[in-house]
Formats: sequence, structure tokens, C-alpha cells
Amino acid sequence: MKQQEVSFSFYRAIVTLLVIAIYKFVSFKEKNNMLQGSISLGERLPALLVARGIDIVFGIPGVHTVEMYRGLPESGLRHITPRHEQGAGFMADGYARVSGKPAACFIISGPGMTNIVTAMGQAYADSIPMLVISTVNAHGQMGSGDGWLHEMPNQSELVSGVAAFSKTIHHPKELEKALDDAFAIFQCARPRPVHIEIPLDVLLEQVPNPPVSKAPSLFPPAPANNALKAAFNALSTAKSPVILAGGGAKKAALCDLAETLDAPILMTSNARGSMPVGHPLSVTTMATLPKTRELVANADVVLALGTELGPTDYDWVDDGGFKINGKLIRVDIDPVQLHRNLKAHICVNADAVATVDALIALLPKRESGDGSVRAALACTDKATFSDPIQSDLRILDIIRDQLPNSPIVGDSTQIIYSGIMAYEAGCSAGFFSSASGFGTLGYGLPAAIGASLAIDEDEHVIAITGDGGLQFCLGELASATEAKANVIMVLHDNNGYGEIKTYMQDRDIPLTGVDIYTPDLVKIAAACDWAVYTPTSSTFASCLQQAAEHNGPSLIYISEATRLDF
Repeated sequence: MKQQEVSFSFYRAIVTLLVIAIYKFVSFKEKNNMLQGSISLGERLPALLVARGIDIVFGIPGVHTVEMYRGLPESGLRHITPRHEQGAGFMADGYARVSGKPAACFIISGPGMTNIVTAMGQAYADSIPMLVISTVNAHGQMGSGDGWLHEMPNQSELVSGVAAFSKTIHHPKELEKALDDAFAIFQCARPRPVHIEIPLDVLLEQVPNPPVSKAPSLFPPAPANNALKAAFNALSTAKSPVILAGGGAKKAALCDLAETLDAPILMTSNARGSMPVGHPLSVTTMATLPKTRELVANADVVLALGTELGPTDYDWVDDGGFKINGKLIRVDIDPVQLHRNLKAHICVNADAVATVDALIALLPKRESGDGSVRAALACTDKATFSDPIQSDLRILDIIRDQLPNSPIVGDSTQIIYSGIMAYEAGCSAGFFSSASGFGTLGYGLPAAIGASLAIDEDEHVIAITGDGGLQFCLGELASATEAKANVIMVLHDNNGYGEIKTYMQDRDIPLTGVDIYTPDLVKIAAACDWAVYTPTSSTFASCLQQAAEHNGPSLIYISEATRLDF
């Protein structure tokens, strides 16, 4: 009996060992097969971006980001190399404004992120989507203070002030959720930059590589019925309504709405081009001017669409003179913005495009009268502008008339300041700049490069900058050539920071730091294979046409004397 028990125990042990061995062999084989079909998280990243509609990446490869580049060639993503990470951000900004969708930026940890923060700040201020994906030191190294390459105490904290959110990916499974969170903001909320950082150890982790399915489309919120009814009741009984349209409403059917209400429409600089040139209800002067302020103050109902009602759009001279005396209806996708700057009587937390469509469907078409047209025309008198401002407006008008489908992208420079005052853009997204809101320098050229990559190959984008602003981003001249960007840069050279110089003179401040050494920018552009034109005021239009026929970037150089001769 004991011998039988020993034999049974022996055989049972053998069977158990065999089962364990088979299990381990199968597990090893399955794991080995899985590893053979796996890739690094960095290599999988481009496919995840394509699935969410990204088609272009701006970035400068570095030792901390090269793993992100492993999967780029087969993904179909286009890659553009700027000469500075700030340029990458500005390019993504310009691309988003013209294409209507975000671009991605691949940025190294540390100095790459500090370089792009300014561009993120501009995009944050103007509600522009931008997906910034960076690396960060590996776990156990990040924030250690040991002095690892590109180490910062807290990179995410630095960036969070200019982003809708900044997320650190601690495990590969977190990446897709973070991307989905970003696109929920881009498509359904107030669009702003998003920053996702991936530690180097996580970027290298092996992950399964199943086919990536296309991410579902998301849709912004439509207006609630009660809010829409309240807006309808106020507008349908209004006697002298006025519409204020900001960048959040530039895709809305603003012309149809203005004609339905028989209401003058005032557009911020980011909304210019939303109305046809010469439309009798279109007010192209900014709200700071006396006649425009009078128009708004006399309205019994003001409908504000997708605008912050911020001081750089409505109180440029900072004297508190912009007033709304009638009933204010505010439509904004950001609920917090509905109570900022000016309190509204009716708040509609919704997408401006959907709200405008709903109002047009509900409102009876008002009979057109001369009163609204006269009120709009009274705001467009430019005779009171100084001679330099009128010269600048003539320059902008010539550009629009010669190249009506070409967006104008402006730096913080004198011609653009004049354009903000009273320029009438010729196409949708046809005029935007860094001169209001955050107010950066060095924006015009790289943002125009990004914009040019979002339009048809035979179209052009106009960049307007000064010699001071261009020196912030001279390296991007080479980027434009490399990208074969159809950019026509109108360069106003006054040998310094002219606008600030005037500001200091008006306040009797000693002129220090504004008269700067300016290199020969024409020769530098030519060295970067740009076509160069140096017109007089009388040959400016013909030079524009020649530049438009050139395949590649062109520079039109305007001295201060030429500018004042227009």
C-alpha cells in the first residue's frame, strides 16, 4: 500500500512538472510572438496622430526625441524642420488658423520646451489648437537635480500656464487617453495648446502594435433651447441691433446673420474676412475709434459672438471708453468667458457656428433700411487717420486687390497696427497677427510658413513684418526655402523698433534701445534663395504679381521712405 502511494505521488509530481513546463513554454512562445509584433511607444506615436487627423509635424530632432521619428516615414505625416522651437510653435499656429485643424510639434525636453513656450502663449491667448509632444527625463532622473541632459525641476509645471493641460505619461496605456483628451478640447471646447510629455524610459517601452482605427469625430455643443429662445426674443424685437464677432465666430454664417437682422457687424482683427469686401453692413474699423464706439453704445441689443470682449480688441487706447448700454447677448464656447470683461444679460454657452445657424433659422428677415447701412458707413471714414496709417492701409489694400485669396499674416509691426485699425480682409482667415492679445515679435514669418502649408500649392501667403521682428526669426528664411513655402514677405525696414520709438517720444522718454543695428536683410534673404524685390510705391503692385508667379518664397523690401510714399 505504501509502495503504491509512493508510485502515485511520483507520477503525480511528474505530470505536474510536465504541465508547468508546457504552460511556461506556451507562455514564453506567446510572449515571444507578442514581442516580435511589438514596437516602441515612440514608434507607434505617429500612427496614433494620423488616426486623429494630424497630417503635419513641426520639430527639430534631438537625442531625446529621435524615437518619435522612427515611425514617421511610413505614417505619411509631413515633417517640417524649423530653425528654432519657437518657430515650430508659430508654424503650427499659422497652420491651424488657415486649415482649421491642429498640427503637432515634436519638442525635446528642457531648452526645446522653454523655446516653444512663447509660441504656446500666443496660441493660448488667441484660442488656437496646438498639440505639443515632448520628452522628459526618465523616471528616477526627472527633477532629481543630478544634472541629467536637459533636466528641469518641473517641466510640466512650467508649461501648464500656456496650455489647456500638461500631462506626463507614466505608462504607455495612458498615451491614447491623453491624446483623446486633447482632441476633445480641440473639437468641443475652447481650443488651446495641449502639452503631453513622455519620459524617455516610457518612450522606449515595447507595446503591442495592432492596426490603429480612426478616432471618432467629436462635435461642439449646440445652444440650449432656453438660451436660444431668450436670444431670439431679444433680437426679434430689437430696433437697432449690432453684432460683435471675434475669432471664435469666423467660420459662422455672419453675412447671412447680419442681413437677417439688418445689423451692422463689427469684427475683431481675428474675424476680418468673414464679410465680403464692400458689404454695406460691414464695419472694418476697430472698436476703439469714436464713431465705432458710438455705434455700439447706441445699439439697443448687442450680440457678441465668439469674442472675449478684451481690451486689445475693444479698448486699444486703454481709456475705458468702450460701453454697451443696450442688452448684451454673449455666445461663447467657454462658459467662464461669458462673465469676463462685460456682464451679459443673456449667456449662450455654445459653439458660435451652431448658434448662428440656429438663429438664422428662427429669426424672421428684417426689412432692410438705410439706417443700419448709414450707421455702418459712418464708422468707416478713414480721413481722420494720420498720413502714415493711411499709407499702410493703401499697402494692405493693394495686396488684397492683387492677391484676394492670399491670407495676410502679421507680426507686431506698424503696417499691421494700422491694419488692425481699419483693414478690410478679402478672404476667410485672411488677416491675423500677433499684434494684439499676447503680442509677440518674430511671429509673422514662421506663422506664414505654417499657413502656406495649409493652402493650395498655387496660392500664396503674405507675411508682413518689420526689420526688428524679422531679426527674432532670421533662421526661418532657410526653413521657408527648405519647405518650398509660397510665402511673400513684405518687409518694412525702419532700422529699429519704430512703434516703440514713437511711443517713447510721445511720453518724453529717452530713446534707448530702439535704434538698432540692422544687417543687410535683402542680402541675407537672397543668400537663403529667396527672390527679392525692392519696389517703389508705383511698382509695388507689379512686384506682388511677379512674386506670386515665383515658385517659392519672395521678399518685397520697403524702406521707411517708400512706405510713407504710398
